[in-house]
Amino acid sequence: MTQPPPPNQPPQPPNQPPYGAPQPPAQPPQGPPAGAPGYGYPQQPPAGAPGYGYPQQPPGQPGPYNQQPGPYNQQPGPYGGYPTQPQYPGMPTPPGNGGGGFFKGKPGVIIGAAVAGLLVIGGGTWFALSGDDKDDKQKNVSKSEDPKPSTSESIDQGDGNGTGEEGNDDLNAGRKPGEAKVLFLTKNDVDLPRNGSETFGPWVAGDTVVKAMYKEVVGYSATDGKKKWTLPLPAEVCSAPAQTTTDGRIVIGVKDGLTEKAKCLNLQMIDLKTGKAGWKKSIPKVSGFGGLSDFTLSISGNTLAAGGTGNSYGFSMADGKQIFQGPSSGCKPFAFAGGPKLIAAASCPTSDYNKPKHQLSEVDPATGKPKWTYNAPVGWEIDKVYSTSPLVISLTQREPKKWSIVALKDNGTPRSQIDGGKDKFQPRCGGSFVVFGQNLEGCTGVAADASTFYMATEPAQAGKANEVVAFNLDTGKAKWRSPSGGDSQMTPLKMEGGNVIVYREASYDAGGAIASIAPTGGAPKVLLQHPESTAEIENTFYSPHMVYADGRFFLAAGRVSASNDAEEKETKTMMAFGK
Repeated sequence: MTQPPPPNQPPQPPNQPPYGAPQPPAQPPQGPPAGAPGYGYPQQPPAGAPGYGYPQQPPGQPGPYNQQPGPYNQQPGPYGGYPTQPQYPGMPTPPGNGGGGFFKGKPGVIIGAAVAGLLVIGGGTWFALSGDDKDDKQKNVSKSEDPKPSTSESIDQGDGNGTGEEGNDDLNAGRKPGEAKVLFLTKNDVDLPRNGSETFGPWVAGDTVVKAMYKEVVGYSATDGKKKWTLPLPAEVCSAPAQTTTDGRIVIGVKDGLTEKAKCLNLQMIDLKTGKAGWKKSIPKVSGFGGLSDFTLSISGNTLAAGGTGNSYGFSMADGKQIFQGPSSGCKPFAFAGGPKLIAAASCPTSDYNKPKHQLSEVDPATGKPKWTYNAPVGWEIDKVYSTSPLVISLTQREPKKWSIVALKDNGTPRSQIDGGKDKFQPRCGGSFVVFGQNLEGCTGVAADASTFYMATEPAQAGKANEVVAFNLDTGKAKWRSPSGGDSQMTPLKMEGGNVIVYREASYDAGGAIASIAPTGGAPKVLLQHPESTAEIENTFYSPHMVYADGRFFLAAGRVSASNDAEEKETKTMMAFGK
């Protein structure tokens, strides 16, 4: 590996190109088997297997920015392996972790290609193999087809059998003193395609909780689960940001046609409180390899940023007007992370795909211009942004497989590397399964405040307790550890009121719980203890999306899929708990 820059390297000035795309090698690698997932995604271990963390760094080997031996190597690194991605039915089962300490894990890479004739590596390196789109008879969706919401008060509110309030009463019949109430339980009422559908959300806007799936977006009452509105769409939802605007608006990606060759290029703004569809816009079509990339979406302030391999754009959340476009040459952004700051990850030209060159920049949401640029060491790829403020990122190296977590200062210079010691960690980075693109945000299992980064360990045995470890962001060293207690794992969700909010998972005979951990450590304090009587239902949600807001916890299936129509209609899709 090329010698990485020293820790005190100044950030790259804004007038230097912040983005770029690697060049293909003389001989492209062998293409993956048909139907396998795309390159660039850390592999998820099979159920019950040790999680990926940070593989142990060999003595004397430099870390991702320090010339001295570093404790990181994330997604292999000092944390036991690679953060996980969701495994969907029909996807090949990846091998287990190589195990053995923070830098000893050997996470694999999910391999595959979803578009014939193209092979994509990591965040933007691409190689042409073959292919011809001349016979594409794609049916385009009319741009004049404006979706309009419909309102409804009919929804299963309790046991998933359409029994309304009576269903809620049934679910709460076995509730013990001190246990939270099951607010509602919904099951699928959408006729899905053969392979099922990924879900997006849930997002909470006031007293409405919203999720999107297949060709519709639905808003439910956050208190009782009644359907408040349904917004039908002309084609499938294909992308969505991890966050909304502060006033409850979001923009989702919708495919531009109904065939398998349809692209994720249409944008639709939605007011999540009312279900009203606002402006719609199409991401400009481009020819060549960039036109095959899926775009991922992020929101920061009044800007929607769309990032894809070789192409990036910024749009106004107010009216959809395009306000910036990424550079056409040099380093090019391939993904963004939003929230209090807009962060762009970029891929730069390189003659060797085994030695990718990545950059990270904070960009002005109004112009897309970089305020500073951090150069990742050659061979290291920017994989995830765990927090935008403070800025904590995940870096990965392909060969040998390594994972590192790095904290940066507000000016983009290195602040610390997280020293995971001998523990294994497994941030959960689900969300959209992107082909030829990358999600930079949306991870659970991590949280951060101004001085501390929090991350959950992988338990020594499946089904056993784990811990949340707090790391000093100025030194990277562990400050304290908080055990989950019992045999349940806990997952950090966010910071609230200065405390870390965690979800303690349910088992078949014990309900889950929402708890808080003080910034000084100590045992988790339970805020919501979910009923033991509904633990089995709570434990069945597949690759769940989790949101805690306003004292209520929402658990939604990450994907809905079934072997037949009858089973599909019985699939539980969302469950909520509250006081």
